[in-house]
Amino acid sequence: MPDTTSALNASTFSGRRPSGAGDLAVETHGIAPLGPDQRYGHPARLFTVWFAPQVNMAGVFTGTLAIVLGLGFWLGLLAMVIGTVLGSLVVAYLSTWGPRTGTGQLPHARMAFGGGVVLPAVLQWGSSIAWDALVGLFGGEALSLLLGIPFWVGVLIVLGVQGVVGFFGYEVIHRLQAVLTVILFLTFVVFTIKLVGGHEVISPATLQGADLAGAFVLEVTIAFSLAISWASYAADFSRYLPASSPSAQVFGYTFGGIVLGYVFVQGIGIAAAESLGEHTAAGVQAVMGGGVLGAVALLVIAVASMGSGVMNDYSGSLALQTIGVRVRRPVSALIVTALAFALILWLHAADTATRFQDVLLLVSYWIPAFVAVTAVDWVLRRGSRATLNPAEEPTVRRDAAVAVAAFVIAYLAAVPFMNTSLIQGPVAQAWHGADIAYFVNFLVALLIYGGYRAISRRGRR
Repeated sequence: MPDTTSALNASTFSGRRPSGAGDLAVETHGIAPLGPDQRYGHPARLFTVWFAPQVNMAGVFTGTLAIVLGLGFWLGLLAMVIGTVLGSLVVAYLSTWGPRTGTGQLPHARMAFGGGVVLPAVLQWGSSIAWDALVGLFGGEALSLLLGIPFWVGVLIVLGVQGVVGFFGYEVIHRLQAVLTVILFLTFVVFTIKLVGGHEVISPATLQGADLAGAFVLEVTIAFSLAISWASYAADFSRYLPASSPSAQVFGYTFGGIVLGYVFVQGIGIAAAESLGEHTAAGVQAVMGGGVLGAVALLVIAVASMGSGVMNDYSGSLALQTIGVRVRRPVSALIVTALAFALILWLHAADTATRFQDVLLLVSYWIPAFVAVTAVDWVLRRGSRATLNPAEEPTVRRDAAVAVAAFVIAYLAAVPFMNTSLIQGPVAQAWHGADIAYFVNFLVALLIYGGYRAISRRGRR
């Protein structure tokens, strides 16, 4: 017997929606699908909403990891570009689903997982908090140095501002990112000139042979993890677009925003790695030489972290509703913001670089399997239809059970291929640190769930 996704239509999950561009009132509407008459906007706005969140110090410090791993400039840059492009392709593809359903990414997944969507929704909610912490860490530290206040007070200010933006919701976020795209691009160009000026940029690789190959694969995976971490958010920021929006434009603007944003800031990190190896805002201030330029650098770091954090708060609020918690979307956004505070203090308490890399990898290992399951279901379910309403789509319980099983098995299968300080899989160790867990995760889920759906589909004819 099929389940339905009528839970998406609960009254708590509906509410006031922005009526058009510039409507900055609080969005109380949550995960309920948006009707065709409730959509607006042009796909071009997706470029800025995806570019600005990448231009922050988390991306810069991710770039420095290529040098820390011993790849040198050119190999580090190549590995970063490969990983970024692969991950961005996935996010851009998923972004095209928003206009077709009027639904966010996690609520959309209910069609494949049925009631089992609680599992990826819980993981997404936790990931949103983790990413909030990763970017908020640098913003809090920057404000602490700039204003001469305790670190935890700086963090509270950063989280407080982004919490307010997340509370207002979709349209305020789009407007904020449009403004930040211009501001952050110009200021980071200035920082780039200062950061790389007078420093050795083209550093050679310090590894050879199998160790070099292992480090290269690990850096591809790190960059891939950064980009694909947005996959479970993708449709959240395109769901208000009209159903008639060309998929090629939705895909192109999303892909371009993420790739250009990440290559820009990670390239800065690779070029200035020796100067920024401490992974601290203080390191950036020192490189800037203090004074006015150093103060501006700290202010921009804080603002940039807020621009990225609001995306986590917003998508985290939709994930919490997808779990089944019947709390209004603005309130759930504040909950995500508040919980990030404790994680930021933990990241700041010890070796930031190591914990940064571990969280970066661990919070996203589940996403490729999520993508595989939902993509298979989407392709088979949509067929030739231009649009569909997830709240009206049935889900066969057996299909949902297999989706959850494939999701769990794929994660377990990927564990031997993981390489973090917390999990060092035997295969990754044997392969000189090469981490291909993300790709194993995707392939196993695709084979299990895709194979099952292909066989069961033939049996139902």
